[in-house]
Amino acid sequence: MKLLSVAIPCYNSQDYMAKCIESLLPGGEDVEILVVDDGSKDDTARIADEYEAKYPGIVRAIHKENGGHGSAVNTGIENANGIYFKVVDSDDWVREDAYLAILGKLRELTGGEHTLDMLISNFVYEKEGERRKKVMQYRHPLPQDRLFTWDEVGHFHKGQYILMHSVIYRTKLLRECGIRLPEHTFYVDNIYVFEPLPYVRYMYYLDVNFYRYYIGRSDQSVNEKVMTGRIDQQIHVNKLMVDYFVEKKGLVASNRPMSRYMLSYLDIITTISSILLIRIGTQEALEKKKELLDYIRQKDRSLYRKLRYGFLGNCMNLPGKTGRWISVEGYKICQKFFGFN
Repeated sequence: MKLLSVAIPCYNSQDYMAKCIESLLPGGEDVEILVVDDGSKDDTARIADEYEAKYPGIVRAIHKENGGHGSAVNTGIENANGIYFKVVDSDDWVREDAYLAILGKLRELTGGEHTLDMLISNFVYEKEGERRKKVMQYRHPLPQDRLFTWDEVGHFHKGQYILMHSVIYRTKLLRECGIRLPEHTFYVDNIYVFEPLPYVRYMYYLDVNFYRYYIGRSDQSVNEKVMTGRIDQQIHVNKLMVDYFVEKKGLVASNRPMSRYMLSYLDIITTISSILLIRIGTQEALEKKKELLDYIRQKDRSLYRKLRYGFLGNCMNLPGKTGRWISVEGYKICQKFFGFN
């Protein structure tokens, strides 16, 4: 059994996947690199096969019909032989010294008195054209240098939350919680870091800048223009997260700090949906914004009140054109401060 499985979802990734794979090879025999070719039409499949031939037992090329990012992650989980599981997107990469530190910590924690469920590390926004790189770190809310539980997690700042780039899950936990990401849908990484949380008991935060998150390509799914064009998929993911939160209400409510964090995450996702709809600005978009809130209210009135009348909810629902202008300007300030697209 391997220590860590790393899935690399690839779709038409020929121009940048090699950098990603090469950054993961220093893990050696402890790591299996699952290059999941999601029905690519370029040379992705050939490159994946060449790496498998060159690094047998370390790199595995998996070819499948196109199903989208979520489908590729599902395939990675199904095929993983590692004790732990990580997703690295094909246009991203990892920093070697932090990578080796993480592998060392996973080795140390495996087989201990308590089972590690989730390891958290920092990620860096590698934004095109930006000399100063924004680091997303978690020193304030999370204990360091020891295993901890939800009861020891502090308060996350607004705009600070755990992304797919931050986490390594225990593989068996992902399978036991039954996570299955929707196919042909963007933004499912939010579901990936949301649904397993009620099953996570023991966590470890390693304060290293491990994951390098590249943003800046015009065709990236997180590019704002692309996101507004795919707003229906953003809303779909938002609703799926609401559904899950409501369906698992008893389990989520059993741990107050976890419940608080998941509610905050859902608040952020709903805010993103709202601000994108405001940015689109058409009557149809504003109707979709209203419909999303109506959906949440019908699902759970208590959840609706928390999301609609909390700080972010109030900021996203200021009245009239002036109110929407204020919401957008506030969003732009946050965009600059936090460094996202």
